[in-house]
Parts: sequence; C-alpha cells; structure tokens
Amino acid sequence: MTQRCDVERALRASAPHALVDTLRAVLTESYGALGVQLLLADYGATALTPFGAPATPGASVPVANSVEGRVFGSQEPRRQVRQGEVVEHHLPVSVRGERTGILTVRLPVERSVPHTVDDLVYAAELLGHELLVAERDTDVYQRARRISRLTLAAEMQWQLLPARACSAAEYAIGAQLEPAYAIHGDNYDWASDAHELTLSVTDGMGTGVNASLLTHLAVNALRNARRAGIGIADQAALADQALYAQYRGRAHVSSLLLRFDLTTGRVQAVDAGSPQLWRMRGKTVELIDLDPQMPLGMFEETQYVAKEFEVLPGDRLLIVSDGVYAALSPQGEAYAQRALARALHASMLLPAATVPRAVLRHLSEFRAAEPLDDSLVLCVDWFGKP
Repeated sequence: MTQRCDVERALRASAPHALVDTLRAVLTESYGALGVQLLLADYGATALTPFGAPATPGASVPVANSVEGRVFGSQEPRRQVRQGEVVEHHLPVSVRGERTGILTVRLPVERSVPHTVDDLVYAAELLGHELLVAERDTDVYQRARRISRLTLAAEMQWQLLPARACSAAEYAIGAQLEPAYAIHGDNYDWASDAHELTLSVTDGMGTGVNASLLTHLAVNALRNARRAGIGIADQAALADQALYAQYRGRAHVSSLLLRFDLTTGRVQAVDAGSPQLWRMRGKTVELIDLDPQMPLGMFEETQYVAKEFEVLPGDRLLIVSDGVYAALSPQGEAYAQRALARALHASMLLPAATVPRAVLRHLSEFRAAEPLDDSLVLCVDWFGKP
C-alpha cells in the first residue's frame, strides 16, 4: 500500500509533460523496473506510438497482430518473458472505457510476482487519469498520438469530441471517425447523469474548415440547451434557431438526438437529418424508423417532435453517418442494404469500444473507391439498470 501511495503522490506532483519520466523513476525505485514505456493510441486507433520516441515510420506498433494491440483490444494485462531473466508487462491505460494506450514495464523475473503486477495495473490506471488532466496544460501527448499531421478541420473536430469510448453500469459506448486525420463535418457528443444518457450525432454540410465551423456552432448550441435542462425536442429547436440566425438557411446540420432513461430503457429520439440508427437484438438487425424531420438551421423556427422507443438489456445500437450507409460497392450496392448487417454479426462478440473500428475496416473492404465524405460509427451496448 505504501508503494501505491508513493506512485500516486509522485504522479499528482509531477509536471504535466513529465508524467512518464516521473512514473519511470518511482517504478524503478519502488519495484526495480528495468524499463517503462508508454504507447499512445493514434487518432485512427490503428497504431500505438511510443511516447518520447523519435517520430519515425517504424516507431509505431500496429494494433492488429501485436501483443500490445491485443492488450489494447482486450483491456487485459499480458506478460512476455524476455531471455528468461526479464518479464515485460503490458498494461492497459484507460479512463472510464476510453482506451488511451499501453504501459509496458520491464521487471527482473524475481520481482514479477502477483502483488507487484496488481500494483502496476493500479499505476497504469492512475496514469490514465493523470494524462486526461495533463492534456489541458500540455500538447506533448497529443503530438505523440499523431502518425501524420491533422488537417485544421480535423484538429477542430477532434477537440470538440468528448472521447472515443465511455462506459457505465447501464451502457457502454464506442465511436470512431474516418478519415481520422482529415475529417470535416461529422461529429458526436454525449453526457450522462444519475438518471439519463444523452447522445447526439451531427453532420455539418460542406467540407473543410467551413463544415467544422458549422458543426462547432451546432454542437455547442445543443450543449448549451442540454445544460439548461430542457428536453431534446427543445434542444433541437434552440440549435436550429442558432444556426438559422447565423446562416439564414444557407447551411444546415443533419442531426440525431437520443435521450436514454437509465432506469426504464425508454429512449426519446429526434431525427433531424441523415444519421441512421440500427438495432441488433439477438441476431436480428433492423433499421429503426424515427420519422425524419428537417435538418437543423434549414428553416426559421422549425418545431421538432421526439419519438419514443425502448431498448432491452443485450441490445446493441449502431448510429452511422451517410458516409457509411450510403457507401457503394463496385457493383453499386449500398452498404446499408446487406453489408452493414453482416458487419454487425461479425463483430457481435466485440466490446462496444472496438465495434466502430471493426465496422469501418469492413466498410473499407466493401466500397468501390476512396470516400468523398466522412464516415462516423457510434455503438451503444445497453445493459440496463443493475
């Protein structure tokens, strides 16, 4: 316990940019660590990049087909014996379902005992929380996550997002945007309290910075209305007014708003545009009809109506943008026609956090050409009230 307290005190007292150096020093002193390395997941969740290593093409470890990648996917610690005398421990670094990366700690084989491993798992969890706080004050971790340069539009969009995953007793969420380094107008947002979960998926028309600016206004208008404690129909109406006041109908934002009652599983939905909502219940995959209404900002003072449906424990919901469901195969078949259901069946055993990446990988193999539009996939696994 004393050693755990030493790690916690050291990380809390560390300068934001020096967390890894601080952790390396305390693990070396307290546990005899021979090496400590942090690998951070990149924006596309396809590679793990060593923090502090030179930005070279061969520095990153692929998430697919690597020990570190398997730990990242399973979120379970794993050990490797090196030359019989050194044991490498690969430990997941995450915060409330958001997968940040992998902490690798090298120990002498005689020090690699169960209670030490438990302490290292605890240290990795602490590091995840401290990284989240540190990113308010330093750019070093965000720089390390990039295997190529973000466009300005993508920079704006990633800074607007809450995270790529979130979990609670009642639900688990995972989301991913592509192309990760050049996204334009697609976005998602969520917030929860003791009684409800609110989700929104938005798609600002256009490309580049103009689409990002439009989406920024829409997302912040929805947040402002949500934080005022009003219903999602009124949230949509107020965001619609804000967009119309700025653009006078010249630009609009397609949106899908969902509010989950955590106790009953009842869901209110406002479908204001193009995002589609699919449900997998058992082995049945179906598109949920939500009575589409006008996109936000298209007309002055549009009135929105929320439609209700119910989710049951074990349901999986998938929200996809038009860059996903409307993508065409070489034969001209839309992805939503049959391939989307196949992708859901193929990924049914994966946790929500990794489903979007799997669907987008399946999509890239399906479509005929490089996409002209963003692709967004958001997955919600519903467990219900414990």
